[in-house]
Amino acid sequence: MIKLATVSPCYNEEEVLHQSVERLTALFKRMMSEGLISDDSMMVFVNDGSRDKTWQIISQLHKENKYVRGINLARNVGHQNAIMAGMMTAKDWADAVITIDADLQDDIECIPQMVKDYEEGYDIVYGVKVSRKADPLMKRMTAQAFYKLQASMGVESVFNHADFRLLSRRALQMLNGYDERNLYLRGLIPMIGLPSTTVDDVIGERQAGASKYTLSKMLNLALDGITSFSVKPLYNIIYLGIVFLFISFCIGIYVLHALIVGTAVPGWSSLILSIWLVGGFVLICVGVTGVYIGKIYNEVKHRPLYNIQEILD
Repeated sequence: MIKLATVSPCYNEEEVLHQSVERLTALFKRMMSEGLISDDSMMVFVNDGSRDKTWQIISQLHKENKYVRGINLARNVGHQNAIMAGMMTAKDWADAVITIDADLQDDIECIPQMVKDYEEGYDIVYGVKVSRKADPLMKRMTAQAFYKLQASMGVESVFNHADFRLLSRRALQMLNGYDERNLYLRGLIPMIGLPSTTVDDVIGERQAGASKYTLSKMLNLALDGITSFSVKPLYNIIYLGIVFLFISFCIGIYVLHALIVGTAVPGWSSLILSIWLVGGFVLICVGVTGVYIGKIYNEVKHRPLYNIQEILD
């Protein structure tokens, strides 16, 4: 039997914590009775600078439930960093760690199969979404488009996989060697290279509260996912510049022809159009280049990803 730890990042999740702990506790007891996990397994909740009663509830549940442990971060550091904090702490407590969001929209019935796959020799088991009917239509469409965009940019990731996965202690120790400030775990973990497999994950309805993963957070994650693992946007700027040079050459031939035949009509519209077109292109180029420079700036400072204020062990 393995000693298992689930790690769940929490940001203002006071409405779902009691239900989530109740469901996970029932699952733990069932898996223990089946001999899949040891009775000292645990569920770890990482409070990511919540502004509600999330940490107070985690502390209360820790006193009432022997499986509950808590990690209180000193400030809000974001979803990916909070997961990393939980995993790097729990790797010293357990043989394997499963990361799952606190709302338990991912299918917790996949967890027993993940443990079985681990016992068969897989260090990494990805939960792959086979149904997203519970997600809003816009979220489903944008997610599919993002995964395809990632693939076209050369980012190595598992299609339709988010952050529901099992990692062995060996995989976690290797992951700890990746000293990156701009975390995108969906692209980073496949680079480890250890034996991996997948399980089917059917997304369920959220039991209470609203998702804290706003559109801006999803866009920032998407931007990190591409710029942290691909330099294709920079090359695309070069290719686009070549296209613009070709268009400019064609326009130059047209203007020269118009002057020769006397059909040129002086006007401001073509001039203004050219200024806006080229100006927009230049701003895009500067922006994309600036994103990469900003990432270099963050990396060279080597600031800690998170600071742990308190651990309930």
